[in-house]
Amino acid sequence: MENVVLVDDTGIPIGYTEKSSVHHQNTPLHLAFSCYIFGPHGHFLCTRRAIDKKTWPGVWTNSCCGHPQPGETLAEAMLRRVSDELGLVPARWGMVLPDFRYRAVMDNGVVENEICPVFLAFVDDEPVPNPAEVGEYAWIDWAGFRSLVSSEALRISPWCRMQLEELAAMPANPRLWPFTPPDELPERWRGPLHAPEAVSS
Repeated sequence: MENVVLVDDTGIPIGYTEKSSVHHQNTPLHLAFSCYIFGPHGHFLCTRRAIDKKTWPGVWTNSCCGHPQPGETLAEAMLRRVSDELGLVPARWGMVLPDFRYRAVMDNGVVENEICPVFLAFVDDEPVPNPAEVGEYAWIDWAGFRSLVSSEALRISPWCRMQLEELAAMPANPRLWPFTPPDELPERWRGPLHAPEAVSS
């Protein structure tokens, strides 16, 4: 069973609940992460969400997303999901947008409501996607990807679109994006997440 860590408005864990039941019209604020992966030739790994996903099925998005589990660090969660979803082990990685947060509503009223720090990772291998998570993938030039999104030629997840707006302030070459030093992260995210109790959603 996979859980999500519920947080208060400042990101402090206040409980946890089952992932399978957390997303609905009144989705509580919870902790997640996004990851942008680049290959050895500098191309960005864009993925299309599996058609059976509850939120934004079949939509193109960033390389990997997920939810940390109680007792897990954000970094451990990112590495676990990159392995589980894409069969990849990053050679180098770090957090680049520690304060990203968003809320988005699907046409059917289902809500995503997340504090969602963003990681950057570099890999040397080709992905082996888990079909339960990833419908398809493409390596694409970063500037070309941003152009496709800005021209609305590519249907993209709302969180990815909002993240791109913040990443636009970074250097044009993702290899130059600065990692957030661990000691500059909020203290509540430097170690394992401790969610005090299960909460019914």
